[in-house]
Amino acid sequence: MTRFQSPSEGISQEALAGLVAEAVQQALMQHGVLLDAEVLVSASKVAGHMAAALPFLPQGQRLAVGSFKGGWSSLASDFFRMMAERIASGGSSISVPTFERMLPKPEQGRPITERAAELQSMLIEDWAGEVAGSTYLEEKLRIPRSTLHRWQRRGEVVALRKGGRKHVFPLAQFVDGRPVPGISDVLSAIANPRLAWFWLSRPSPELDGRVPIEMLREDMVEDVVRAARALS
Repeated sequence: MTRFQSPSEGISQEALAGLVAEAVQQALMQHGVLLDAEVLVSASKVAGHMAAALPFLPQGQRLAVGSFKGGWSSLASDFFRMMAERIASGGSSISVPTFERMLPKPEQGRPITERAAELQSMLIEDWAGEVAGSTYLEEKLRIPRSTLHRWQRRGEVVALRKGGRKHVFPLAQFVDGRPVPGISDVLSAIANPRLAWFWLSRPSPELDGRVPIEMLREDMVEDVVRAARALS
């Protein structure tokens, strides 16, 4: 077991913040940064809490932080500027919860129907995640070609056209060699397979920033289908 663990492996946000704060404090001391002992400890704690906040945020917020303009550098600069201004004016410092509220929320973005032409001109590998053809699925997941084609005809699996008549299949939609429940309902609501998979594979504002395909893998079919129908 490593010293730094993800939330799923059991470490608390407080413990992670303490580890980061300790490392920051040691780095400042090693580089000869001259600070009062109390200030040194406080600065290290602030850095620790900021660094530890991200892994414990909902996935939608984590993705939003990674994509918004300016990224973490801009966010941290704004946080410390606000904290310095608050202290200089005689007020109290800004708390870590305030920092978390500064994080951007998942963007609503353009209506999904407006992305059809854009997706059509993009390489599948650039936006769809891991995909594979029927040969790979037969060899690795033991899905016979005849079964795969039957699922495709019935709209039970997302098939993305890749030049000519060839199709590839996003791997995230399969569990134990079968497409997850709910795929057919989503395709009924969003008929364009590219649009359907684009929506399924990204944080959805309609689902509080959760990723629809991950919810289907957790058998949360009704919520996903309801959101997909609302889009249409």
